[in-house]
Amino acid sequence: MDILTDQAFFRSLHVLFGIAWIGLLYYFNFVQAEYVKIADPDAKADVFKKLAPNALWWFRWAALFTFLTGVILLHQIYVRIGTEIILGATMGTIMMLNVWGIIWRNQKIVLGMKEGDAAAAGAKAGLASRTNTLFSVPMLMYMVYSVHGGNVGMGISMNALYLGLGIILAIEANAIWGKMVPAITSVRAVIISSFALAIILKVITDTL
Repeated sequence: MDILTDQAFFRSLHVLFGIAWIGLLYYFNFVQAEYVKIADPDAKADVFKKLAPNALWWFRWAALFTFLTGVILLHQIYVRIGTEIILGATMGTIMMLNVWGIIWRNQKIVLGMKEGDAAAAGAKAGLASRTNTLFSVPMLMYMVYSVHGGNVGMGISMNALYLGLGIILAIEANAIWGKMVPAITSVRAVIISSFALAIILKVITDTL
C-alpha cells in the first residue's frame, strides 16, 4: 500500500499532533498564564527562561505538523469535503498561522530572544492565543464530524459557508488588529465562548 494514500496512517498522525498542539494551547492559557500572573519574580523569570521556550518549541511544531497532515487528509477525502470540513479546516489553518505569525514572533520578544516592547508583544501573543482557544472547540467539533458525523460533510451550503466564514474572519480580524474583549479575557469566559461559538456555527450549518 502506498503510504501517501493510507488515510488511516495520516489520520492517526493528525490526531496525535493535534492532541499535542491543543493540549499545549490549553496548558498555556489555563495553567501557565494563570500561574505567571501570581508567581514570584524569580519563579516567573525561571518559567520564561527554562520552561516556556521548550514548551513553545513543541507547541509550534505540533501546530505545523497537525496542519500538514490535515492538508494530506483533505487531499485524500476531497470528494467528501463539505461546509463543516471547510469551516473546520479554515479555523485550523488560521490557528496554525496565528501560532507562527503572531504568537511565536511576539513570544520571542517576551522571552528576551529578540528586541522589542515586551509588554506590547505579550498582549499581542495573548490575544492570538485566546483567539485560538476560542476557535478550538468548533474546530475540533467539525474535524470529528468529518469522520463520525454520518452525512455531515457530504455537501456545501453556500449560505452557511459564507456566514460561517464571515464570523470566523471577523474574529480573526480582532486577533490581528483588535484587542482583548470580555468574551475571551478570563479562562472561564473563553471556555464558555468557545462552546457558544461551536453551537452558533452548528446551528448555521444545520439550518442554512
